[in-house]
Order: sequence, then C-alpha cells, then structure tokens
Amino acid sequence: MKRFVAAALLAVALLPSLALARPMVMTDSHPKAQELVDGQNAQYSVRFDGPVDHRQALLSITGADGKAVSTLRPLLDSAPNVLFASGPRLAEGDYELHWVVRSIPDGEVSSGAVPFKVKK
Repeated sequence: MKRFVAAALLAVALLPSLALARPMVMTDSHPKAQELVDGQNAQYSVRFDGPVDHRQALLSITGADGKAVSTLRPLLDSAPNVLFASGPRLAEGDYELHWVVRSIPDGEVSSGAVPFKVKK
C-alpha cells in the first residue's frame, strides 16, 4: 500500500511538467498564410503561444519548387514568443516561410510552414 501511495504522489507531482510537454502553436505570422505581399518586403515574423529558444530556431524560405531560397537568422533580442528576421527581396512567385522552434519550458520541437505569394 505504501508503494502505491508513493507512486500516486510521484505521478501527481509529475503531472504539471508532463502537461507542459506540447508542441508550440503558431498564433500569427508575417506574411500571413496565403497573403499576397509586395516584393519589396524583406521582414518575416512568426509568433507562438509560448516562449521559444531563439538560438536554436530555424527560419527559411523555399520557392514553389521546394528549393531553398534563403536561410534567415532570427534576431536574438525579439520578444520571447516571436521569431523575427530580415531576408532578401523576392521575385514574383509562390513561396513558403518554414520554421522550426524549441519550446523553452520543455524543449519540445515544433515546425511548420506558411505559404505566401509575392507580387511586383
């Protein structure tokens, strides 16, 4: 019985940390999904529902053919839940902004992509 109680107490103590182990959810981006942006735009951002590790984050842009167009370097001093980077001016066409982040609370890695179009 004592072992059962000890195991139950341990499980209850671990529940809060287990609840934190979840993927980060993107809450906003620039450009937004399917947005048509001006080719002069060179600013990219992705906002999440919690703090992310900026040093281990990856941002990149691919073209319609899936080939990498640019790897972006996120600013290290942006808000804890925002990746922000400047990139090249893009030619007219279809693109995707790809992101990979690690959650600060639990180290969970999440990724995704935001499709957008560039017009001249």
